[in-house]
Amino acid sequence: MADQNPAGGRQVQIRIDETRMNTTYANTIRTSTTMDEVVLDFGLNLPVQQQQQQDPNQPASMVFAVGSRVVLNWAGAKRLASSMAQVVRAYEEHHGEIQLNRGQGGPGAGGAPAGGPHG
Repeated sequence: MADQNPAGGRQVQIRIDETRMNTTYANTIRTSTTMDEVVLDFGLNLPVQQQQQQDPNQPASMVFAVGSRVVLNWAGAKRLASSMAQVVRAYEEHHGEIQLNRGQGGPGAGGAPAGGPHG
């Protein structure tokens, strides 16, 4: 992969080192921000088993189990947003629009409880 250097017009060879990489699955993301950074918490929405709930008459609940956190500066966050928009647009052009049906599982569904993390 070569990137154009805006200052000198020279190309720079970038080598990708994946030896320390970890791969995880996430069905939910929670975002928070500061003046300098965007924090992305990736994880799983997991239903709480009925016997684990103290009151059986209480509505079903979910636990957001955070598995990974990525912290970006705002420029990196903007580049990520642009890249994700391109990837999603290409996917939808080939496979059709992704439906975000909150509270329902399955492919393309957010699955986050109301007021919970963004899916």
